[in-house]
Amino acid sequence: MKVLIAPDKFKGTLSAAEAASAMADGVLRVYPDAHVQLLPMADGGEGTLEAALAAGAVEHTDRVVGPLDREVTASWALLEGPDRKTAVIETARASGLLLTEPSVQSALAAHSYGSGQLIEAALDAGATEIVLGVGGSAMTDGGSGALRALGLSIYNDGGAEVLLGGAALATAHLLDSSGLDPRLAKTVIRIAADVANPLYGPDGAAHVFGAQKGADAVSCRLLDEALQRWAQLLLQATGRDVNVAGAGAAGGFPAGFMALTDAGVARGFEVVADLVGLDAALADADLVLTGEGSLDRQSEFGKVPLGLAGRAHERGIAVVVVAGQISLSPDTLAVHGVHAAASLVDAARSEEQAMAHAARYVTLATQHALEGA
Repeated sequence: MKVLIAPDKFKGTLSAAEAASAMADGVLRVYPDAHVQLLPMADGGEGTLEAALAAGAVEHTDRVVGPLDREVTASWALLEGPDRKTAVIETARASGLLLTEPSVQSALAAHSYGSGQLIEAALDAGATEIVLGVGGSAMTDGGSGALRALGLSIYNDGGAEVLLGGAALATAHLLDSSGLDPRLAKTVIRIAADVANPLYGPDGAAHVFGAQKGADAVSCRLLDEALQRWAQLLLQATGRDVNVAGAGAAGGFPAGFMALTDAGVARGFEVVADLVGLDAALADADLVLTGEGSLDRQSEFGKVPLGLAGRAHERGIAVVVVAGQISLSPDTLAVHGVHAAASLVDAARSEEQAMAHAARYVTLATQHALEGA
C-alpha cells in the first residue's frame, strides 16, 4: 500500500512536517509494510516556506528592512524545476505583525519595503516565478513599500518622495514606474491569499484588518482614505482598477502588484499544491492522510484537509483526516470525500493533554482512524 501523508500545520503545537512524521508512525502501526510518502502542506500563509523546503527547495537568508525600518533577517526559498525556478516568499518574514508591537503609530507607519527586497533577491537568484504568501502582515500600504524597493517612485504634490508606510500614501500625487525592475515583466508572480476583501471601503483592508495591527477607528479611516488615493494613482498610471476581490489581503499588498505587474491572486491551497507537486503524488497513492489543528466551518473554504480530500476523491482515493479537534459532522466530511476522521482531543480525552503531547496523540488518533475506517 502506498500512503500519501500531507497535513497542514497543527497551529501552536506541530509544524506540518512534524505532524506528517507523527501520522506516519500511526500508519505503520496499522500497516507495517506500507510505503509512506510525506508531503507537508500549507494554505499559502504561515508554513508555506516550510512546505517548499520539504519539497526540496533551498533556503536563502537576507538582511532586509523590517516593517518599522529596523533591519531583520528573513528567509525565503528557491525551488528549481526542469523548466522554472520558483522563489517562495512569506511576506510576514520581512513585513510581519510579529516584527512589531501593534499600536496606532505602527499601524500607520508599517510598510512592505523588506518584502520587496526579498523579491529583488529572488530575481537576482534567477527566479522565473515568485510565489508570495501574504498572511500575518503588519502593514496597510497597498504593496507600495515593496514596489519602491523594486524601483517605483512615489511623489507628493511638491515633488518630494513620500515617506514609507500606509498613512503616507494620503499625500501621494504622482507615480513614476520608469525605474521599476524590468525583470518583473518577465516573471510569473502568484499571490496566495484566501480572503476576498477589496482594497478599500467598509470591507477593505483598513476597516477589516486594521484593528489587529493596532489601528483605532480614526486611523482605520485614515488608512482607508490613503488606500483610495493609492488606487486612484494606480488607475491613472495603468488603467487597472485594483479595488477588486482579494486585493485587500495583507494590508492591500496584492493591489500594487496587480496594477504594475501581471501578478494574480489565487487560493493558497491551490498555489501550494502546484508548488509541491501534489497531483503527481496523488497519482501514485492508494490512501491519503491529511489534517490540521481544527477541522471546522473555516476548513470548508479552501483549507488544506478538505481541499486535498476533494482532489483525492476525484481520483477515487480514500481519505483519512486527523485534526486537533473536529466540529464538522461525519455527513459533512463525507460530502468532501473524507472516509474517516479522528481528533487528538478524543484520543487524549482532554484538550490540555492533546496540546501538551500533540505528536503522541497525532500518532494515536491516526491509528484509531485507520482501525475504524
